[in-house]
Amino acid sequence: MKGEIGLIGLGVMGQNLALNIARKNHIVSVFNRTATRTEEFVKERVKDEKIIPCYDLKTFADSLEKPRKVILMIKAGNPVDEMINSLLPYLEPGDLLIDGGNSHYLDTSRRIRELREKGILYLGMGISGGEYGALYGPSLMPGGDYEGYKMVEGILLEIAAKTEDGACCTYVGKDSAGHFVKMVHNGIEYAFMQAIAETYDFMRKVLNMSSEEIGDVFEEWNKGELASFLIEITAKILRFKDEETGKPIVEMILDKAEQKGTGKWTAQTAWSLAFQRPPSPSPSLREPSLISRN
Repeated sequence: MKGEIGLIGLGVMGQNLALNIARKNHIVSVFNRTATRTEEFVKERVKDEKIIPCYDLKTFADSLEKPRKVILMIKAGNPVDEMINSLLPYLEPGDLLIDGGNSHYLDTSRRIRELREKGILYLGMGISGGEYGALYGPSLMPGGDYEGYKMVEGILLEIAAKTEDGACCTYVGKDSAGHFVKMVHNGIEYAFMQAIAETYDFMRKVLNMSSEEIGDVFEEWNKGELASFLIEITAKILRFKDEETGKPIVEMILDKAEQKGTGKWTAQTAWSLAFQRPPSPSPSLREPSLISRN
């Protein structure tokens, strides 16, 4: 039994995406840098799915049908370059790598150029929908080598979320278009979230409304032109109570948020384009390239 597609990186997103693909009747080979993660995944989550666990990269590459198709679900930045370098000795011209993480689009452009010289196809694929979407149907934004996209188009259309208009997946363009679109997608979403947060703050501090009352307002807004997933879950969150104190959970959460970089990159790129200046490279671009390390 050979894997039709491989997946590296068994965090929750990677696990769910592997299960999603396998449940569409495809054979999936999986690998994680730490073997215990692979063992736990197979033991705790894999049931009747056709998933091949691998514990070294050579075995992983050998387990795949040729041309090989590999999805990388690992942390953006240097870890992606390091994994590509580790995997390259086991790949052949015509094989395909797909980066499903939130990589900086300039990193993706560089990797496409460098891997093209080695005959390896490359896609930068934005994935939206979080852990739930990865398992039950994400929105997919693949961009890069069109030949590579056609190799996995069938699988991607099967695993993507579905609407009345079809699958939430399309080839968005050459080069790093996939990761660029995902970056802008995230930037727009963060802007909506900021607007929601400022609206809550105004209603709470100026109008002196309770969290429950604000939740009622958001529920009404979700019935009209503002209807969206973000408005829907905001209403639910505002009404959710902390089990220990009985207070609204939103009042118990520290007023602080982290970010993965895509929102910041969106703002930086917009500024660069507005003033006709080249965008600043991401930190990983200052590291040795794939070519210089091979």
